[in-house]
Amino acid sequence: MRVVIVGATGNAGTALLRRLNAEPDVSVAGVARRLPSPTGVYAKATWSSVDIGVAGAEDQLAEVFAGADAVVHLAWQIQPSHDQRVLYRTNVLGSRAVAKAVLRAGVPALIFASSVGVYSPGPKDAYVNESWPRAGVLPSSYSRHKALVEWMLDQIEADHPQLRIVRLRPGLIFQRAVGTEISRYFAGPLLPAWLLRPQWLPVVPSHPALRVQAVHADDVADAYARAILSDAQGAFNIAAGPVLDPRVAARTFHGVQVPVPGFVLKGAAAASWWLRLQPVDAGWVELGLKAPLMSCDRAATELGWHPRRDAVSALKELIAGMADRAHDDGGPPLSGDPALPGRLGGLLKGRLPGTGNPY
Repeated sequence: MRVVIVGATGNAGTALLRRLNAEPDVSVAGVARRLPSPTGVYAKATWSSVDIGVAGAEDQLAEVFAGADAVVHLAWQIQPSHDQRVLYRTNVLGSRAVAKAVLRAGVPALIFASSVGVYSPGPKDAYVNESWPRAGVLPSSYSRHKALVEWMLDQIEADHPQLRIVRLRPGLIFQRAVGTEISRYFAGPLLPAWLLRPQWLPVVPSHPALRVQAVHADDVADAYARAILSDAQGAFNIAAGPVLDPRVAARTFHGVQVPVPGFVLKGAAAASWWLRLQPVDAGWVELGLKAPLMSCDRAATELGWHPRRDAVSALKELIAGMADRAHDDGGPPLSGDPALPGRLGGLLKGRLPGTGNPY
């Protein structure tokens, strides 16, 4: 079986490479804008360099996809947050190029990395299934783009019923090796990462709607592998328990909860983002406050998927990775290069948080 992974050098991509490397009858081809070193987890795959958002990407991808049994589309940009044209080009137009290339190459299965972000605002005290409305949380460009791509897949599914389309909708995805990457994308160069080393957060901002779900990258990879190797079709929510909220965070990191109104959280994010102090706009806060909690019963029943690691241990692993500047220099997205946007070296070169392409 030949599987092509688009965006194979990122968070979920590296975990999926590890998972598929254990499958003796699966050969893997990786697609990335910047190719990794052919070592470690990247060694067993064959590689092609394609920027999915540029003109001509569809032709390049169709050649790579020829003869594939499945394509897994993981490529996605969340930075630079101050250049929405770049994000739309990669996320929406790039996803269209991937889907059209899948059809041209006659690939029988497309597995898409969707997200909890595709859902319309929903409950924080109950769990929604995969039929919950998918209009996204409008202030978040990440959420809007996920909803647009799923709408596009709806049209493709209706026009091409022979194509098996799977949409995995995970919560936050954590693993140690992305510590530096997550710091760059969500915290920026002004975060003194060494303060996280004792795994102690003295103050935890508290709001009743700050309740989110997470899952370890290796568990997400197992869900992707099960979708690839089965005849599953449709959408699957993917998350581990418990729900992460201020109470859980305060207990885990020995901090004190401090109530903060929603408008203060969003205002602080908006102001600090506008001033280029950190790379996360207020849309991410809005998404955290409004994204629903997901039921994962369908993944358990139809994929036989169950997370091996709970959300708290995955979070602790990520925080330890951020404190230790964990990275993987084999693949550019997970690089520890101090000159990249979001690192102090990048700041000294004039690469302010939320600007410059870190991928």
